[in-house]
Amino acid sequence: MSPATRFLVIGSGPAGGAAAAVAAAGGAAVTLVEAEVVGGASQLRDCIPSKALVASATGLAGIRASGHLGMADPGPLRPDPARLAERRLSIAALLSASLRGRLESLGVDVRLGRARFTGPHAAVVALAGGEETVEFDQALVATGSVPRVPDWAEADGERVLTSRQAYRLAAAPEHLVVVGAGATGVEFAHIFSSLGSAVTLLASRGRVLPQADAEAAAALEEEFAERGVAVERGARARELRRRGDAVEVACEDGRVVAGSHVLLAVGLQPASRGLGLAAAGIGPDGEAVAVDSWQRTAVPHIYAAGDVTGRLMLSSVAAAEGTVAGRLALSLPADPVDRSGAAQAVYTEPEIAWAGLQEAEAAAAGRRVRVTRADFAANPRALMGARPRGFAKLLSDPADDTILGGVVVGRQAAELIGIVALAVRARLRRQVLAETVLAYPSLAETLAAAAR
Repeated sequence: MSPATRFLVIGSGPAGGAAAAVAAAGGAAVTLVEAEVVGGASQLRDCIPSKALVASATGLAGIRASGHLGMADPGPLRPDPARLAERRLSIAALLSASLRGRLESLGVDVRLGRARFTGPHAAVVALAGGEETVEFDQALVATGSVPRVPDWAEADGERVLTSRQAYRLAAAPEHLVVVGAGATGVEFAHIFSSLGSAVTLLASRGRVLPQADAEAAAALEEEFAERGVAVERGARARELRRRGDAVEVACEDGRVVAGSHVLLAVGLQPASRGLGLAAAGIGPDGEAVAVDSWQRTAVPHIYAAGDVTGRLMLSSVAAAEGTVAGRLALSLPADPVDRSGAAQAVYTEPEIAWAGLQEAEAAAAGRRVRVTRADFAANPRALMGARPRGFAKLLSDPADDTILGGVVVGRQAAELIGIVALAVRARLRRQVLAETVLAYPSLAETLAAAAR
């Protein structure tokens, strides 16, 4: 019997966890090295905490809107920062313990430390008790990403914050200035405005969510206006200044916005520093790791997956890429990940989600599409909630009615978009979705109405 493939996985986020599980289940001898928290720091110290806070903020909004549901006004509500922190920490801890238990049950050797390549078949792992050399036949770099801090700013964790530092605040800021109006920026604007903070959102372009459907972005801006979030459009930040207990953000056009705290939400950068990539022959540390369609680096037996590659930075995509790497490490066939139909979601009020081709992309490519839509206001299940705002929109090929993409705005959009993603991947025609018998009443019926 030939010896088991020695597979070194650096990073235990969605990509690393998926690769380790697949490879171990297939008989590989897997060593997984994690520097911070099993489950990945990007996942458990950023993504999951933010979504947990969104759930709490949405719950507060629902209680405040109880009058719309025929109940008495509950009166003033005050969030408890300590209990909010306890809740998000407990969720992250549960997920971490669950993943570690699953990996160890598959025989994965989980080690807490920092790995650094010393050659194309060896790495040094710095553990609590000292350094140890790990030799491997195949390896995967899956170290994720870290919040990007622009050159003109310094995140001190006190008044100027990255997304990971925002969770450490003992109380909601008096006035939070959010720099960046992408998915992270608008989610934090939603969170802290729900928790009672005054919020100013700096959008460097003409609207929030420039990567999303324009109609969806307009719905979110309408919600922000109603709750008092100030959106400064065309405000590209260039400088930060501390003034005692206040922070000023100076913009390129001369505007200056002051608040008690500033949150930097200007994107993510690959976490590839200190990995010894050059020693392995992959490339320089500190940059995105270049890979081909099968996640292979310049050294064919070393793979990279997830945010560290600098491509579409989604946990779901990272897990799919890690699965490809895990299969290839076992010399099993694997298809490249198709990112074109990946579902994406923004967890605000209302939720916004999309998958597949979007109107702006079609217009830029000169491609003709048919756009059909339906409003939640005509849906019985939506009307039972406090805020029936939203819509579902489908894009299809006018030649054969194949569903090419879609967007959902409103309650449970992140769940509903899965139907669209499946329709895109399966190349379903609108008629198939229109004639699918769905539960009544349900929000999913809005998608069928859009198909009709």
